[in-house]
This record gives sequence, structure tokens and C-alpha cells, in this order.
Amino acid sequence: MKTKRNKGWAIFWGLLAMAYFFLPMYGTLDFSLRMKRGELSLQAYQIVFNDPRFWEGFRYSTFMAIITIIISVLIFVPTVYWMYLKIPQARPVVEIITILPFIIPAIVYVFGLIRTFSRPPLQLTLSPITTDLLIVTGYVVISMPYMFRAVDVGMRAIDVRALTEAAQSLGSNWFQVLAHVIIPNLRIALLSGALICFATVMGELILASFLVRPALGPYMQLLGLTKAYEPAALAIISYLLTWFSLGLIQLTSRGSAAQQMTGR
Repeated sequence: MKTKRNKGWAIFWGLLAMAYFFLPMYGTLDFSLRMKRGELSLQAYQIVFNDPRFWEGFRYSTFMAIITIIISVLIFVPTVYWMYLKIPQARPVVEIITILPFIIPAIVYVFGLIRTFSRPPLQLTLSPITTDLLIVTGYVVISMPYMFRAVDVGMRAIDVRALTEAAQSLGSNWFQVLAHVIIPNLRIALLSGALICFATVMGELILASFLVRPALGPYMQLLGLTKAYEPAALAIISYLLTWFSLGLIQLTSRGSAAQQMTGR
């Protein structure tokens, strides 16, 4: 009797959570399809996809996200690996450093960047290329908590010291250990961190707005100030991208589990 009651409560809370999640999404979807009075249409989506500013912002943010992911992986994989292997006592210090983006507001951070790098000797805001370099650095810092924790979770799931000693006993150097042993075992963790970094960069507003770069975040903000249906369509598009990313994680994790079970 108690088991049935617990099961009933579990179903109730599950349905309540689904309603809390899906009802606003349904409302947004329905609103985005109501641009033509009295009928459902995809006109708002057509307007968004036909807007060259959308594609400019999407391409720019995607490129910045890819560069951010590559730099983050190059920074945090060796750092966390060395922390686990040689200096585990530095873990509290590293954890405090990586949560600083949660503590310092983004507006304070971007003003600090502008004041520091808009005057000699490092004037990085004078050209688009150097400004892009500055904004990528900012994106790496903003996404640091997510990438660090993704790599940290992946490192916890493997025996770093045993894998390193086994690889070194076969003649591998440090670079070969990282490239051929550690990183392949972190595939799922790196994918998770990369997707979170990607979503963070694609939706970021403050850095791109104050550094005056053609990113997707400022475009979405400006569109929301002047339009009604098109921002709803953009919200649905972002939901679809998120679901695609989650599905990619699931497919990759299943493939990894199947390989571990079959040994192939």
C-alpha cells in the first residue's frame, strides 16, 4: 500500500514538473505561430531566417564558441590532469578560482576589460581582430566554471595515476599520455563541457554588446525591443538547438557504453 502511494506521488510530481517545463514552451511556440491573424503560420521563422543579421550573428557566435571550446580544452585538461597527478592539495584553490565568474558580475568584468585593454600599452579594442581576441578571452573566463567541472567529473571517473603509469611503462611521453590515453577517456565529459560552453557563448550578451561585436546575443536583444513574434521564434530555435545537443550527448554516451561492453 505504501509502495503504491509513493509511486502515485512520484507520478504526480513528475507530471507537475513536465507541465512546469512544457506549458511555457507550448505557449511560446503557439505565440510564434500566430503572426498571421486567425491562422497558424511560419512567417516569424521565415523572417528570422531571411534576416542577414541573424546569420551574421549566428556565424560569428558559432566561430567564437568553437575557438572558446578549443582554448578551454587546451587549458583545463592539462591543468586538471596535473592537479590530480601531482598537486591534489591545490584543488581548493583551483575550485575557488573557477567559481569567480559566478561571483563577479559580467558588467563589472567587461568594464574591467575595456578600461585595461583600451589604453596603452595593450590597446586591443582598436581593431576587430584584437577585439575578437579579447572577447574570446572573456568567453573562456565566463565558461570556465562549466568546463572545469566537466573535466573534473571526467577525471574522477578514471584512474588517472594508473593510466599514466601504464602508458609511461610502454614508453609514452606526457604529450602522448594526454593525447592518446587521457583525452579519449574524457570524451563524454569534454562533449558535455563543450556543449555547455557553446550554449553560454551563443546566449552571451554583455561582452558582445559592450565590445560592439556582431554576436547573436545583441541581435536577440535588439529584436526583442522592436518585434513580438520573431523573438518567440528565436526562443523555439534555441530550444531545438539545446535538445539537439542533449541528444548528441545521449548518443555519444550510449556509443561509449556499448564500446566498453563489447571491448571494441
